[in-house]
Amino acid sequence: HLEESGGGLVQAGGSLRLTCVGSEINFRLKSATWYRQAPGKQRELVATIASGGAKNYADSVKGRFTISRDSAARTLSLQMNDLKSEDTAVYSCAVGTVWGQGTQVTVSS
Repeated sequence: HLEESGGGLVQAGGSLRLTCVGSEINFRLKSATWYRQAPGKQRELVATIASGGAKNYADSVKGRFTISRDSAARTLSLQMNDLKSEDTAVYSCAVGTVWGQGTQVTVSS
């Protein structure tokens, strides 16, 4: 079970930090991914961090978003800067087949 937090309403250009925690998840053992789904659109991959630490981002968020995990590997984070209205979506974290419920991010223009 994973649980996300940190979503909310922010003005364009602002920042938010999303957090994903899992009581029985070690984020160093498997790749972990942030996804998002906007209304009426397909779910898209936002950022992935591999077990070895390599990071990959969707082109639309490169240079603005940063995925990370804490040293204890119990928390996955997504730092989102310079937010745009098109970043509005429900953001979910996933490790393998384990998913969180998601957290809403709304960016007002």
